[in-house]
Order: sequence, then structure tokens, then C-alpha cells
Amino acid sequence: MMEWNVVVSVNEFGFKRAREVLRAYGAVQKTAFYNVLTMKVDDTGQFMEALRERSEADPSSLSFLSRLIPVTHTFSFQSPDEFEQKAGAIVTEWAPQLAGKRFHVRIHRRGFKGKLSSPEEERFLDKVVLEALHKEGHSAQVTFEDPDAIIIIETIGQRAGLSLWTREQLQRYPFIRIDN
Repeated sequence: MMEWNVVVSVNEFGFKRAREVLRAYGAVQKTAFYNVLTMKVDDTGQFMEALRERSEADPSSLSFLSRLIPVTHTFSFQSPDEFEQKAGAIVTEWAPQLAGKRFHVRIHRRGFKGKLSSPEEERFLDKVVLEALHKEGHSAQVTFEDPDAIIIIETIGQRAGLSLWTREQLQRYPFIRIDN
């Protein structure tokens, strides 16, 4: 499997169209998971802007998308402990950006069934962020109601990709759809 920095979930019967359209923006690869593609794009910011402009010009042009998640950090893991260690280090880096904010962690796990529980890992990483902030004398609130930011984690087998999205970014790029 190639390195990736975008995970794409495709609507029913949209797989072929997704590959055709997205190929113009970067390398697209099938995964072992139903209606899930990965991509490698050179610049995720430019990619997101290009998709936003495309969807504004023709709102139905991205109808094949269920969710599209660019990620800023990726890593491989062999165990739940290794996942927690690596993901925890990344979300700790983001803690200062979440000071005084309302946030939550959302994991979309594909693979590692029975070994990695999305709800348990979400709670664990929420706690990691809160503890990092507490050490610095700051606080934040975990909430699902109109959060200021969301940390998203996509796993494909034993590879994970993470990104942090603000409310403003989610409004600018409605095709991200983190909580779908």
C-alpha cells in the first residue's frame, strides 16, 4: 500500500466516479475495505481548495463522496499500546491549540477489529489532551455539541492518519463530514 495523506469514503455506486475525479488531484489507491480509497496529494491545502471550488461551481460534482479526510500525521502501529503511544504524542502537540476550547476526538477504524476500540481510544485521547492542558494550567471541554475543533483519526489496517480541524475549516470544506 502506498503512503497516503487522504482517506476517502465513497457512497454506494460512486467508486468508479470517485477514482476518475480524484485521480486529477493525486495518486488514488483502492484499499481492502469496502468503498474506501486512499490518496497521496502533494499539498492537502491546495487539494481542499480545489475540491471546494469544484463543489461550488457544480454542487453535484462530489456527490460520490461520503467523507473525505486529509491528514497531517501518519504512522504505523502493531498493537493498541503502540497506537496509543504514537497518537498520544501527536494530540499532545495539538493541546495548546485547544486551550479554552470545546473539542472531541473521532476515530474511524478500519481493521484491527477486536484489538482497537474506537470509543475507548477516543476517550483515552480526549483524556491525554485534557491532562496535557492541565499540566500547563489550561483547560478545555470535551463536547459533541458544536465543538470548536475536532481531532480526527482514520485507520486503514495498521496505519493511522491524524488531523485537527476547526469549526471554521469544517464549514469551509463541508465534504469532510467528520462525524458521519
